[in-house]
Formats: sequence, C-alpha cells, structure tokens
Amino acid sequence: MTLARELVISSAMNEPPPVPPQNLIPSAPATPSESEPQSAPAPAPAPSTPSPAGPGPEPTPWSLVLIAVLALCLLFGLWGLWTVIRAASAASDDPGLRIVQLQQEVTTLTRSDQISREANLKLQSSLAERDEEIAALRADLAFYERFVGSTAQRRGLSVHELRLTPAGEGVWHYAATLTQNLNRDAASEGELRLVIEGSRDGRLQTLDWAALRQQDEAPALAYSFKYFQQVEGDIVLPEGFAPTRVTVRLAPKGGAAVEQSFSWADAVAQPRSSTDVAPDA
Repeated sequence: MTLARELVISSAMNEPPPVPPQNLIPSAPATPSESEPQSAPAPAPAPSTPSPAGPGPEPTPWSLVLIAVLALCLLFGLWGLWTVIRAASAASDDPGLRIVQLQQEVTTLTRSDQISREANLKLQSSLAERDEEIAALRADLAFYERFVGSTAQRRGLSVHELRLTPAGEGVWHYAATLTQNLNRDAASEGELRLVIEGSRDGRLQTLDWAALRQQDEAPALAYSFKYFQQVEGDIVLPEGFAPTRVTVRLAPKGGAAVEQSFSWADAVAQPRSSTDVAPDA
C-alpha cells in the first residue's frame, strides 16, 4: 500500500499543467484535414511609426505686431465697457450725480427748443416778406393793365401816386408817379412843381416851388413819358413849419395845366411800389 501511494503521488507531481482553451467560440466539426497538426498563426505586422514632422514657419515681426495691436484693442474695449458700467452704476447709486445729469439734459433741451423757436420766427418773417412781395407784384400788374390792357380805360395826364419820405433835418424826398394813356402814339412832356400848404407860428402859410427848393427862380422838374414815369427829388421845409397839404402842378407842352392835391398824412404813409424799377415808359 505504501509503495502504491508513492507511485500515485509521483505521477501526479510529474503530470504537466492543463493547457487553457485557445478559442471560446465553438468551432465547426473537425474535418479529416483538421486532424493534422495546424501551423502557428503568422504574427501581426507591427504598426508603422509616423515620421516626425518638419519644423513649421516662424512668425514674422508684422504678425507679432498685429497680434499685439489686437490684444491692446481688446483691452481698451474691455476697459471702456467697464468704465461705462461703473459710471452707470455710480450714477444710479449717487442721487447728486443723477440730478446733475438731469440738469444738463434740461439745459440741452431748453437750448434746442430756443433754436427751434428762432428758426420758426425767421421762417414766418420770410413768409411774410414773400407775401408782401406777391401783393406788390399783383398791384403792379393791375397798374400796368390800366395802360396796356385791352380793357384799359383811356385817361389823360394825372398823378397816380405821391410819396414823401424824410431825408434829414427838414429835408424830404418826394417821388411822384405820372400816368397817361389817352394818346398812346405820342409822348407826354412838360414840367412839374410842388406847392405845400401848412401853418407856422399859428398862421397859415403856403410854400411855393422856389421856397421849397430854397432858390430864386428854381427850375421846374422836367418829365417825358409815353405811359407812366416816376419823377423824384428833394425839398426843404423851414423850421417850425407844419405841412397839411401837397399840391402837384403839371405844365404839359401844348396842353392845359393839371393840378392834383394830396393830404400830407396820405403822402407820407403811401407805400412803396415796384413801379420805381421802371421810372418811365
């Protein structure tokens, strides 16, 4: 018994270890050729090692400068944003600063409103001037139609308008518009004189042409026109004289004299017309 036990232990110690299974997946039934010994599988190819890449292009100085500039711009932008946010936060936290800002806004709006009002006043003034010009042009058109229109009424020599404006110490500038359309084929020629009635030191006084011109035998003012003409000049009134009426005396050649009177107030207040542009026609 002892000898048989030793033989079993000795055979167990000399038995090789069990070989692990090579493939857990069941294989197909062995064919007669599978009974032959199989050759060992070929080793897998070793992975190819990539060759080291060569050195890349070096950065140029201009690219470095550009990068630096972009970085500075980014920093300045962030700083500006931070400043605005801080100012807004400070304004919301500081009532005094907010009041100052509101006062500045009120001042700006007030100035803007003032400028708008001034521009509106200038526009209204310009429109009023244009309306006056249009009214004057319409009046002149009606004036011209009196002489050259198809329905114009035939009239002889007359004084259409007399205007007096102050020109200095006791000096007055006169402008008389003479008209006629009775004889359209011939010109009307003659002389004009003024006579002014008024008072001085409580007494009635009449100043003739020589007194108004302050010259003995002063020559009359000549005129010559076909349809109308504006004649003008200066006269002098003595100190203390209060005029009340002005009389225009026309002495045409080869015709009867014409006299036409105007009150001093009407002659001074007479508006200026654009017939002054064409003094004679």
